Amino acid sequence: MSDITILRELAKRYREICAMPVQQERRDLWRRHNALKPTRPLIYVREGEAWKEIPELVNLSCTDPLFRRHERFFRAMLFQETIGDDYIFEPYLVQQASYILPGKGVWGLEVHVEQSGNEEGGRNFYHDAPIKSHDDAKKMTVPAHRIDEKKTAEDFARIREAVGDIIPVVLSRAPVWRHWNADISTELTKLRGMETLMMDMYDDPAWLHGVLAFMRDGILKAQAEAETAGDWHRYDNNNQAMCYADDLSDPSADNTPVTRKSLWAHVAAQELTLISPEMHDEFMLRYQMPIMANFGLISYGCCEDLTRKIDILRKVKNLRRIAVAPRANVRACAEQIGASYVFSWRPNPAEMVCCGFEPDNVKRIVRQALGDAKGCHTDITLKDIQTVERDPSRLRRWVSAVREAIDA
Repeated sequence: MSDITILRELAKRYREICAMPVQQERRDLWRRHNALKPTRPLIYVREGEAWKEIPELVNLSCTDPLFRRHERFFRAMLFQETIGDDYIFEPYLVQQASYILPGKGVWGLEVHVEQSGNEEGGRNFYHDAPIKSHDDAKKMTVPAHRIDEKKTAEDFARIREAVGDIIPVVLSRAPVWRHWNADISTELTKLRGMETLMMDMYDDPAWLHGVLAFMRDGILKAQAEAETAGDWHRYDNNNQAMCYADDLSDPSADNTPVTRKSLWAHVAAQELTLISPEMHDEFMLRYQMPIMANFGLISYGCCEDLTRKIDILRKVKNLRRIAVAPRANVRACAEQIGASYVFSWRPNPAEMVCCGFEPDNVKRIVRQALGDAKGCHTDITLKDIQTVERDPSRLRRWVSAVREAIDA
């Protein structure tokens, strides 16, 4: 069977899922939920390392790299549908543009990564940070939004020709400097090293402020260039959940350019979990705020414990969602978040599905958290799923257990 035949069959199956009436029901729920209107707690199972334990996602059939990427997307979506969470399946396929970067990384510096362990077990990562001295920071390049138009057009034409008559194919031209590349914290930690970065806050704060300002201004520049070029669209959202809210237009395949004010953005500072709220404010949030201000709505936080930092986040005027990570104090976060923001709770995946699966234990933990978060606009995201011990059915059974806990 040819690559195109494989893709076309998968696209037809995906299109059928997108057309299910439940998708519109979920859109209505997420719009209300993210607009801080009452709904039941919504559930989202987010893809993780455990997806390597799903045979159909590992044993792909396409040989062409472009088609193989889209084959994996379709198969991942077909698996997602079996889970039964509140994920929304969008009736279009996104092809990513190819970019021209100013060097060997998004800031012109190459980060060498050493990995130990194996694909099926625990792994360690070591980043050899390239900014070893203050002078090394001078080698950082100013971001520029540049697209490899020839490669982009070729790939877009090929995937549209393959499946475009079955499902709309859209081209994402949004800049490289978004999501993890635009929260500053993620890339700066790779470039400088976590311990060294924290020492810089004490040893040479003036130098660090200069680097932070350089990165802030570079991100703002690249994002503005993309906006001027008409390269932001309604499918260029990210909020670590479903990007719907009554306040904003829905994601769609409409290729009319939009401004950032029409979109969600997700920002985090996972690497700075252990610094004080005051230092988080001084050395990160104040530099993230001008970036966030250009977007319509903001989702803040990922794996970091924000229990002590919710107060400083109130300065973000368009903040709508706050992550409540596994190590966060659920009750303390709920008391601070209240009904002012979405309470995006992320239970510990080890307790949920990674180290055995006990439905009664899952229901107990979920009921406790929902009780602590009474009065909040709560959703439940199961993420960072490193393993399901080769039992993908746990994810479907986990969703069922959570629904039972919600309905109890």
